[in-house]
Amino acid sequence: MMEKNRCIHGLSPCVQKMLRLMTLTVLMMFIFNVGVMASGNTVTGVQQNSISGKVIDESGETLPGVTVLLKGTTNGTVTNIDGLFTLSGVKEGDVLQFSFVGMKSQEITIASQTSIDVTMMQETVGMEEVVVVGFGTQKKVNLTGAVGVVDNEKLEARPVQNASQMLQGLVSGLNISQTGGSLEDSPTINIRGTATIGQGSTGSPLVLIDGMEGDINAINPQDIESISVLKDAAASSIYGSRAPFGVILVTTKKGAEGKMVINYNNNFRWSSPINVPDMMDSYTFATFFNDANINGGGGAFFDEERMQRILNYQNGLTRDEIIQNPDNPQYWADGYGYGQANNDWYDVIYKDYSFSQEHNMSISGGNKAIKYYASGNFLDQSGLMEFNTDKFKRYTTTVKVSAQLTDWAKATVSNRFIREDFGRPASLTNDLFADLARQGWPVLPVYDPNGYLYSSPSPALGLSDRGRDKSQKDWLYQQAQLVLEPVKDWIITGELNYRTQNDFRSWDLQKTYNHDVDGNPVLYSSSSLVHEQAFRENYVNSNLFTEYTKEVGEGHNFKVLVGFQSEVLKRRAISAERNGIMVPSLPTLNTTSGTDANGEVTAPLVSGDYNHWSTQGFFGRINYNYKERYLIEGNLRYDGTSRFRSDRRWNWFPSVSAGWNIAREPFWEDMQDIIGTMKLRGSYGELGNQNTSNWYPTYVTMPVGTSNGGWLVNGVQPNTASAPGLVSQSLTWERVKSWDVGLDMSFISGKLSTSFDYYTRYTNDMVGPAPELPVILGNNVPSVNNTDLKTYGFELEATWKDRLKNGLGYSVQVLLSDAQTVIEKYPNPTGNLDTYVEGRKLGEIWGYETIDIARNEGDMEAHLATLPNGGQDALGSQWEQGDIMYRDLNDDGKIDNGANTINDHGDIKVIGNSTARFPFSVDLAADWKGFDIRAFFQGVLKSDYYINSYYFWGAWDWGIWWSSGLTQHEDYFRADADHPLGQNLDAYYPRPLFNGKNHQSQTGYLQDASYIRLKNLQFGYTIPERWANSIGIEKLRVYVSGENIWTGTKMTKIFDPETVFNPDRWTGTNYPLNRTISLGVSVNL
Repeated sequence: MMEKNRCIHGLSPCVQKMLRLMTLTVLMMFIFNVGVMASGNTVTGVQQNSISGKVIDESGETLPGVTVLLKGTTNGTVTNIDGLFTLSGVKEGDVLQFSFVGMKSQEITIASQTSIDVTMMQETVGMEEVVVVGFGTQKKVNLTGAVGVVDNEKLEARPVQNASQMLQGLVSGLNISQTGGSLEDSPTINIRGTATIGQGSTGSPLVLIDGMEGDINAINPQDIESISVLKDAAASSIYGSRAPFGVILVTTKKGAEGKMVINYNNNFRWSSPINVPDMMDSYTFATFFNDANINGGGGAFFDEERMQRILNYQNGLTRDEIIQNPDNPQYWADGYGYGQANNDWYDVIYKDYSFSQEHNMSISGGNKAIKYYASGNFLDQSGLMEFNTDKFKRYTTTVKVSAQLTDWAKATVSNRFIREDFGRPASLTNDLFADLARQGWPVLPVYDPNGYLYSSPSPALGLSDRGRDKSQKDWLYQQAQLVLEPVKDWIITGELNYRTQNDFRSWDLQKTYNHDVDGNPVLYSSSSLVHEQAFRENYVNSNLFTEYTKEVGEGHNFKVLVGFQSEVLKRRAISAERNGIMVPSLPTLNTTSGTDANGEVTAPLVSGDYNHWSTQGFFGRINYNYKERYLIEGNLRYDGTSRFRSDRRWNWFPSVSAGWNIAREPFWEDMQDIIGTMKLRGSYGELGNQNTSNWYPTYVTMPVGTSNGGWLVNGVQPNTASAPGLVSQSLTWERVKSWDVGLDMSFISGKLSTSFDYYTRYTNDMVGPAPELPVILGNNVPSVNNTDLKTYGFELEATWKDRLKNGLGYSVQVLLSDAQTVIEKYPNPTGNLDTYVEGRKLGEIWGYETIDIARNEGDMEAHLATLPNGGQDALGSQWEQGDIMYRDLNDDGKIDNGANTINDHGDIKVIGNSTARFPFSVDLAADWKGFDIRAFFQGVLKSDYYINSYYFWGAWDWGIWWSSGLTQHEDYFRADADHPLGQNLDAYYPRPLFNGKNHQSQTGYLQDASYIRLKNLQFGYTIPERWANSIGIEKLRVYVSGENIWTGTKMTKIFDPETVFNPDRWTGTNYPLNRTISLGVSVNL
């Protein structure tokens, strides 16, 4: 009974037992099967007759490797190199099944013949495939908008945590970047570059899961059937104000008519951090900091006695990382002042690797009346923290049922539940990583001489004992759809979607203790508190639309769609925080005393909010095509939002697109085998953006609370109210207008397909900064619509897919895109370069031109002699050998940035641009006789980055407590031939200083952020179908996969070129990315 309960409540042991049992069973059955085959026995029924034949493709070429199976048995064979086969034990009335990758499977009933020839047809791919679009589907050949499609095969190829990681590099123009490697990090997503700089708007695309807005990172990736990416306004305008920056349509799997299909797959992963810096050894670190302080006119921070103790520890002459406090020998000394250890704190806090596992099971099937799909998924991930490690778990269940109620009515209901549990040390925040880089000196001890964790300070003690941060998120998606077809080709669809999200988070900060020389605990951090917060969000969406399809005359095809959509979102949150944990093992609000570290009673911090918004929209679409040759589509959306005043709440958003498929013209018939598709298309559309930084930007609100006064009334802080803020009477929609022209082509019977788009997008009336008014106004000025952007670029996609006579199938896909953004309008009348400037490109990096480091005193003297009107004094003083020499670009005899405006920028110029130009991917895949291999490369061809932080420079502007010492910083200028670290006249870095005169934005230290990364490499093997069938399995595949295998870049190694644009990464204050090796099995029953 105890074992049963343990399995019910502890999932991991049960999963392990199940896996052991399944693995053992499969291995035994597989060994038995191999033994049977090796002995020459065939597991078949009574032999009757034999049948021979030949299998060819549509062009008449023979097909080797085709599986020929007698249906309902394990009796089968494969065609030889000439496409020939012979199968015994076949009698009249039996059914032969022919299957081959990339071809449509066939079933043929045998009569009395003894030979049969079979022609296999290619699967529907390329321009003939059906694509999911807004409120419906279309054949790809008839699309006139810019739509990218990813099928199930590619989505299942990468074992990753979430769907957005799977999508990276699979759609041209869809830009997905990792922000870091934390278990809770989600990639950033945009379509066609930066879409807005307006307040309150991220420029992210709308994500719809089976027609309802949802979180793409929360859904089980194994549930996804296909993904469509609507990139231009013509494709996405049907969704109106919620889709100004594109749409990602996620279609999940559903049941199909046929027998029940059971799929189980698992994945076991081992992850290790990449781009983790190495700290200087403690002696080099101390010398480096001493040099920086002395170079600035100060003295040595580490005296000779301490330097000797550091050397003694490194040489093994002492084993103690810290000494007793000279002033109080009962206690250990401060690590900064007396530490002598030699610790690389990155090695201390990070594991060498972490383990994760994922399990997924699904069941699907049905008949003409009812079809069903159900799945369950469990993901268990461990993080990289060595102390009190971080953990993430996700549980997902999905049930989808469709019922054919009558010949003209069909109903579908879907339920999806997702739970995410995340836990980490309470001190695992960005501040930890910042402190690690700036104050994690290698001389600090990890343990005291008695073996206790020691903090002086120490990241290890904080991670281990400071407390825990735990969160739980629950999503419940409920969807219902009714489809009616009262007459042929007239379809009416009604949908009701409901989503609720419940989040709960709590963290506790515990007291921490050091130990004295005798091992007695000594209070180190005396504060303690508990924080709890809850969040609930309810979202309701209803759609009602009808579609009619009609062919008029010969080849004139019309499709008309009209509908109505509404949605409302309500959000509620509450939080509370109280000091003084009384029961460390049970940290809750109820087990706190309300006293601070000084024993004084403090009031708990309590806050809450309640918000909502809603939208409504009417939409229509008309499609026309003549024999799939001439194509026209028009969309019109009339949208309203609760965020604006009633007189500015509603707006019209139209779009139109057209295409000409030249390859469908009669004069093209002779070229169909060479160029099967040549489609020109173009589009124009307008959309609106309702997102602002305020839920109620046009309502006058009065802030209330207790934080506005520091006084007490009768011992209690009174409630206070502030003057209401001003609101804009004219605030309204951002308006997004886009143009797109494209060319789609396919060649050589669809083996080669290409697509090219060029686009221009204008984002007008963005919500920008408030206009400047006299301070006598006495209140904040509201923001207004006063900013415009222009984004332009191209997208290119090319795919080659073929299968050779020997059965080798292979494919190559190359994606390349580009996007540049120009500031068309921005309220910056002075042209100040610290913010956006009209007419300039987004991402411009301004800086000085570096001549070189002054390698000797003569170099600097000669340089300063050319600057008679002030030298480089605007940047700093006491210029010597080892300092940077900057070029005088405006020949005024001094180095400065003028007024730092576009019209007076002195000696600075545009030295680079941080925009990620030319993102690309290359996807290589091959399969042969059950073996498959895939290599996926992803990267950026052009991007610049200037890193102005302690993480890059080491010795930093703000002094010793804001500086770091990493091995890359060892290559600094040293003129003295007798320097303890040796002379270094050809150094990369200038002489270290605790000021910023050498750290100006400049060409010499501009980083090339372009890169190419082997994002995924995978090897797999699918056992032959007849072998699988002999052990009661339809399909069995095993694979090994690697993620983030290799990176080629010129960027300095401690920075990851993919994550460096995260605002936390350039200071070293975020979690590193992982390299992951995984093993997996996929079984179909």
